[in-house]
Amino acid sequence: MSTETVPDSETVQLTNGLSCSVPSDSPLAKLLRTQRTWEGPDAKARLGILRSAKSVAIVGASPNPARSSYFVGTYLQQSSDYRVYFVNPRADTILGQKAYPDLASLPEVPDIVDVFRKASDIPQVLDDALAVGAKTVWVQLGIWNQEAAEYGESKGLTIVMDRCIKIEHARFHGGLHLLGFDTGQITARKTIR
Repeated sequence: MSTETVPDSETVQLTNGLSCSVPSDSPLAKLLRTQRTWEGPDAKARLGILRSAKSVAIVGASPNPARSSYFVGTYLQQSSDYRVYFVNPRADTILGQKAYPDLASLPEVPDIVDVFRKASDIPQVLDDALAVGAKTVWVQLGIWNQEAAEYGESKGLTIVMDRCIKIEHARFHGGLHLLGFDTGQITARKTIR
């Protein structure tokens, strides 16, 4: 009688709500572990976050005009009523404002901590946000760390992830153009060239 070693298995949750057991080292298990199952606030809740906020701290802000954080900072300064703070320990000023080395150095607790850092840095930013008493962490478009989002929520934070605060703000305030620029016009007509 042979006793074969059965590979370790894990139960995975499928998108249809069912679950099944698969070998832990199987390609299917690896694929399913990469699937996004966490869901953040819906559009109505994101609008509520943006409407109630008075201040935004941009963590990972850059003084380089080619970086997306610079573009978002410019937009927030010019197209919103938010008090905008730039957090970058290697910069003195960004967009004509003082840059702060960390969240703890800000003159107030920001309503939204907008994050332009790589996914592996998100847990540290969440801990920093919790330490200063921030309530919402907004992780920019293209950045995803599901475990960090779940951790942040378990600590009482509101987490928005893989969404651009500039795009969302413009969308809710009628200024979103195909390229992401505020045109000042709202129209459904295509421009004839």
